[in-house]
Amino acid sequence: MTAPAYHEDPGPEQPFMSHLVELRDRLLRMVMAIGIALVVLFPFANDIYTFIAEPIRAQLPEGSTMIATQVASPFMTPFKLALVSAVFVAMPYLLFQIWGFVAPGLYQHEKRFAVPLLASSICLFYLGMAFAYYLVFPLVFAFFTATTPEGVAQMPDITYYLDFVLKLFFAFGVSFQIPIATILLVAMGMTTAESLADKRPYVIVGCFVIGMLLTPPDVISQTLLAVPMWMLYEAGIFFSRFFKKRDTEEEPEQTEGSPAGPGAAGVGATAGARPTTAPGVGTPGDASGASPGPELQAGEILVGREIDGGDPFDRQRFVPLTPAEMEAELDAIEAAESELDEDMDPIEALLERVSELRDLENEAGARQLLYRVLADGDETQRGVAMNILTEMDRP
Repeated sequence: MTAPAYHEDPGPEQPFMSHLVELRDRLLRMVMAIGIALVVLFPFANDIYTFIAEPIRAQLPEGSTMIATQVASPFMTPFKLALVSAVFVAMPYLLFQIWGFVAPGLYQHEKRFAVPLLASSICLFYLGMAFAYYLVFPLVFAFFTATTPEGVAQMPDITYYLDFVLKLFFAFGVSFQIPIATILLVAMGMTTAESLADKRPYVIVGCFVIGMLLTPPDVISQTLLAVPMWMLYEAGIFFSRFFKKRDTEEEPEQTEGSPAGPGAAGVGATAGARPTTAPGVGTPGDASGASPGPELQAGEILVGREIDGGDPFDRQRFVPLTPAEMEAELDAIEAAESELDEDMDPIEALLERVSELRDLENEAGARQLLYRVLADGDETQRGVAMNILTEMDRP
């Protein structure tokens, strides 16, 4: 019978230079992906520009055309559009590379939370661009054409037009991220759905101000950006309440089966901080695949009597101590601490006492002291304690 998987030592932490090398490799892959997409799309650059320019060409007066006022514009403008299009086409692969670099440092529940939000963010960005192209552009360009002074020939420059539409694409794509931002704010505890709902009047005014700054100086485009932003804000409030409700429903399931009564005690990490783990101890979402188990939370130490062998991080392996047993354990620990050399590090002394207790075949007392080391020791001492616990669990 082999030791549980979480006892396997994942090896030393990667040095900073290793992370830089990995980041360099992923950036090179991203650049290569964009380059390949550009090579594929460049032969169709003029066709892509024709598609992007269709909303304004449909509104131009009869006989008017778009013009190029600079020498290199007929080449550089479609090339710029092809490059931007290559970035959009390669976006799934780019996000995959970013996710591959970030994911090993996330907990499992953070991964479950991040993946749907990331996918939703991309979909909303493209939805914002489609909204701008199919709904906003025809109305805005029709308005501009209708307000052209008499005697002025409207012949838009292809470079200025591309800059204009890219600005609008970006503005609408970013504005459609409002639900994601709202859900993240609520999920991180920075605000609540009720508080966001109370600020609705200020948000509506802010949406129109942002619409005024990000769109051309006309009421139509400003309203076409402000109203969707407001609707997306309301959608974000709705879905943030759903996420909050689901988290509340899952909370009792996570605490179910935890030891109760005076015999149960836990030593947790500082609220909001990630626990520091020793070698061989996995964290949720660790790249090593290790996990402290579905029952025991990260940074928590169980105090109780073992009833079966197996996973020492499984709550089912422990039962609460009775008051008398807990009192006896505390007396034993105090007696052990009183025997420690004052000139010696208390944690090191505890480890020496563990060796003595193991020689006396007092496994229960040794475990209690090892749990103290896991709670109060430094990284090296916790690693030693975890290795001893691993050895004690082996048949």
